[in-house]
Amino acid sequence: MTSSFSTLISSSSPSSPADRLGFGAMQLPGRWGGPVVERATAVAVARRAVELGARHIDTAAFYFSATERANDILREALYPYPEHLTIATKIGPLRTATGEMYAEARPEQLRGLVEENLRQLGVDALDLVHLRVGRLKAVGGVPIGERFGALAALRDEGLVRELGVSNVSAEQLAEARAIAPVAAVQNRFGVLDQADGALVDECAAAGIAYMPFFALGGGHTGLESENLRTVAERHGVTAHQIALAWGLARSPAIIQIPGTSSLAHIEENMAAARIALGEDDMALLEPVASAG
Repeated sequence: MTSSFSTLISSSSPSSPADRLGFGAMQLPGRWGGPVVERATAVAVARRAVELGARHIDTAAFYFSATERANDILREALYPYPEHLTIATKIGPLRTATGEMYAEARPEQLRGLVEENLRQLGVDALDLVHLRVGRLKAVGGVPIGERFGALAALRDEGLVRELGVSNVSAEQLAEARAIAPVAAVQNRFGVLDQADGALVDECAAAGIAYMPFFALGGGHTGLESENLRTVAERHGVTAHQIALAWGLARSPAIIQIPGTSSLAHIEENMAAARIALGEDDMALLEPVASAG
């Protein structure tokens, strides 16, 4: 595996959109109380994503259901991992055996979380580890700087190659960058939720990869659906494909990581890299986030 994002998001030598369309593994194990995903299907989806050109996979040890774990599925599907493939993991949230996320890990707990991912993926070092912060209650109110510093120490030991942050504000990103280089940010951002646009631009200027989750955002209104539908019909594709293509066109820093447990949907998702949106398309989608 590799762990450098410089060739993917370089403004001086920009990569093709196909190089920035990855795969998110969250849905592979299924969801608690949701439909069961057959192991063979999940393995096939992960393999197909890489066959179709995915160079970046997003996963986490806390992506698990009552019967499966995303990391186990990825290991069965892809190990030994291709040299061109980057696998990113996330740590931070603590999850009970029944799937409930209840708190953020303290600095001294991060080593155990990193080692858990190492064991499950069967590797000696993790390409990229995001420290996920935000919505959950930090035990003892430990700030991001102390936890990120603990993660940076694990990088210095060779357990982690590059560091990322997830669900952060601009101020939290700045705090992390003051401690150690940040290779990637993973935040909520999409055509229907463009509130983080300034941070996307900041990442692009700093050479930091930006990996949105929830590429479709939320809060569909009639006008939002109409704008997306208009562009989708113009290109003969789905609204979800347009949302993915929009992100790739929005910034060279963006690496999309759509997830699915469906073979049909992985084909659809990866085809989004071939959609070339014009200026009129981008202009029509620009007001989508604020329309209502």
